[in-house]
This record gives sequence, C-alpha cells and structure tokens, in this order.
Amino acid sequence: MSDPTQSDYLHGFSQTEQARLIKQARLAEATIFRDIDYGEARRLLEVGSGVGAQTEILLRRFPDLHATCVDLSEAQLAAAKENLGAMPWLDSRYLLQQADATDLPFEARDFDAAFLCWVLEHVPSPARVLSEVRRVLAPGSPVWITEVMNASFLLDPYSPNVWKYWMAFNDFQIEHGGDPFVGAKLGNLLLAGGFRDVRTDIKTFHLDNREPARRKTMIAFWEELLLSAADQLLAAGCVTTQIVDGMRREMHDVQSDPDAVFFYSFVQARATV
Repeated sequence: MSDPTQSDYLHGFSQTEQARLIKQARLAEATIFRDIDYGEARRLLEVGSGVGAQTEILLRRFPDLHATCVDLSEAQLAAAKENLGAMPWLDSRYLLQQADATDLPFEARDFDAAFLCWVLEHVPSPARVLSEVRRVLAPGSPVWITEVMNASFLLDPYSPNVWKYWMAFNDFQIEHGGDPFVGAKLGNLLLAGGFRDVRTDIKTFHLDNREPARRKTMIAFWEELLLSAADQLLAAGCVTTQIVDGMRREMHDVQSDPDAVFFYSFVQARATV
C-alpha cells in the first residue's frame, strides 16, 4: 500500500507487516477480484503496489497483462522485487518503479488500465492521485479502485478495548492526512476527476456460524492488522499498553466464541476514462 511518508504510514514497513500484506491479499482475493475484468487490457498501471501481493494476483488472473507498479517506499519495492522474483513465470511481465502517485513519471495515454487497492486511504490528496491516473490512461481505459470504509467494522460480542483501539487507529490516520472512510467517497472523487461510467459496489465480509473456520481465520488476521499499528499508536500516545493488551485479549476471546460475528464492508469502484 501506497504513498505515505515513512513516519506517517500507519502500518509500518517491517518484514512482519510485509508478510501480512501478502496474507491479506490472498485472504481477500476472491472478494476483491470477483467482478474485476482486465480481459481487454495489456498495459496496466498499479498505483501503490507495495510488496507486489496484488501484482501477483493480477498477472495470474490476466495472463495478457503487463503491469507497471509504482510505490513511494523503497522498502516495499525491495520486498516486491524479492517476492515477484521468486516467481520466474512472471519474468518480463512487470516493472517496479519508485514514484509519487501525485506526480507520475509517465506520458499521457501510456496505459490502457489502472488498479488501485488500499491506496487512497493513505494519501493526503486522493483527487490529485486520480487526476494523475486519468492523465496517463488512454481514452476508454478501465480503472478499478478498492478502498476502506472503516465505519462499517463490527465485532460481536462487544469488545470495548477493540473499539477504543479501532477509534484511535482511525483518528491517527485522519490526523496524518489519510482517510479511513474514503471508500464511501469514491463516486464523488471519480466524477469530480472527470471519469465516466462510474459505478460503486459494496463488498462485505460477514462471518458467523455459517462459516466458523473462515470466521476464525478472519478474526485472527484482523488482530494482526490491528497490531501492525500498535507501535505507531503507542509512540503517539493514542493508546495505552492496557488498551493494546485488552484488545489482544478480546480478539482471542471473540475468536473462540461459538457465536461470534465479524462484519466489515469496503467499497469497490469502477470507472472509465
């Protein structure tokens, strides 16, 4: 994920976090890619490509694609080089490049598709990013954007430390120029940016007793996601060690609860240039 500065990025750039991003991509793949279609595209721009987790999925699902992957973080690009380099069947199908998403080093119409996933939540000016994406796309090109809507999160039984931590998590992101609710704003952003045929869909993880194994996996992963921000939140004084410890205890309790409910919705937008 994307273009924040090293100090502002909520999740950090540790090897543990980089491994979490790969796990996240695989866990959410079926939901994120259910409707995405790049069947007519050949030259795709991936903005905020991170460790290459989504890149691998894109190239696997769409064998005619070549992906140009941009990210601001050298650490993430180095991890992507290692991760994708371990897959020789992807050789020559991608290019990794350090770049600022608000000032892309490409010419107009260089690409015929774009992909952004969990990126705009981290940037101070989503409109500028989308303006640059539109500039480098050829007319008729599709863009798919998947983004967070953190107000949707629900965990049952009610877990007060999880809730306090989640509020601090979102507050930190807002205070550092991000937007944990940007998913709901994608329609307006795309229309204002001059995109056509704008459509948004709500994607939901709603896990209860119908899928107990998947529910347990998701709750365990969500604890990893929350903990990825713990050092940042503690250093900024946004949470206490008691809240972090309580959050971990409650996540474990809910994970083992026979009637637990996990609910989270995010937004996926499709538009054309």
